[in-house]
Amino acid sequence: MDKNLIQRTVSGIVYVAVIILCSTPLGAQLLNSIVPGLIKQQYLFYGLMSLLLIVGTWECVKIMKFGNGYEKWVVFPLVMFIFYIFSKRYFSHDFFFDFRLSEILALALIGIAVVTLFKYPNELYFDSGKLIFTVIYVALPFSFALGLPKFSSYTDSFSLEVLFLFILIWSSDTFAYLVGKFFGKHKMAPKISPKKTWEGYAGGVVLTLVLSYFIEHYQPELRGNWMIVGFLVAAFAPLGDLVESQLKRNFGVKDSGNIIPGHGGVLDRLDSFIICVPVVYLYFILEKFI
Repeated sequence: MDKNLIQRTVSGIVYVAVIILCSTPLGAQLLNSIVPGLIKQQYLFYGLMSLLLIVGTWECVKIMKFGNGYEKWVVFPLVMFIFYIFSKRYFSHDFFFDFRLSEILALALIGIAVVTLFKYPNELYFDSGKLIFTVIYVALPFSFALGLPKFSSYTDSFSLEVLFLFILIWSSDTFAYLVGKFFGKHKMAPKISPKKTWEGYAGGVVLTLVLSYFIEHYQPELRGNWMIVGFLVAAFAPLGDLVESQLKRNFGVKDSGNIIPGHGGVLDRLDSFIICVPVVYLYFILEKFI
């Protein structure tokens, strides 16, 4: 058997296992069965988001090839400061999804960063542009991700919004790949991602919607309507891949890193998550006004 295939399979299983253990009550239950009272699930999830944030920031700095100016040295403090602000809200259960101008502006900045990457890439060749893009592209999505799950320190409950968001992203990527492989003829963005086709995109949307129906039907306690969430994920997950591909293409980089053997770096694996989290977060805000 191909050693690369074995490596990809093993690292893929470990990656999925870590996501499941850190985004569901299973992680705390497993650890507490070994050492009673060791940890609460909210700390496992927070630890996961913190790790992904730090590694993702480091990868973005390497991809964009920061110079030796002050920007390289302030990027981590800025990223951690933003994450700290959201962390305070996370532990105080302060994510109510009310209309907050600061949140809307932060979500808008992510859209502006994406437009800049595609339309005005020359702006990112300056270290100041690299700094701003890294902070927006990495810090804000992982910070907003802290607001998706609900948990209680008294009952040890932890909701599964993040787990099912990952599942929908994985299904969208898988279905889009399979449909595109067997039926794809029309390239979506041949210069950025040659393997993506419009047929694959459509297949990913349809089949992810089917999966969303079952999530909505069997998980009624989840926040929001998951048919809508599924459509948003299927629609925007490919954009996340295109954004990261364009970023690497602009700076002549193949992979963002190698922390996940055979799969690349955090940004390679979480590119869709980075775009889908703000979109779903915005939906949860707008849902309260519908």
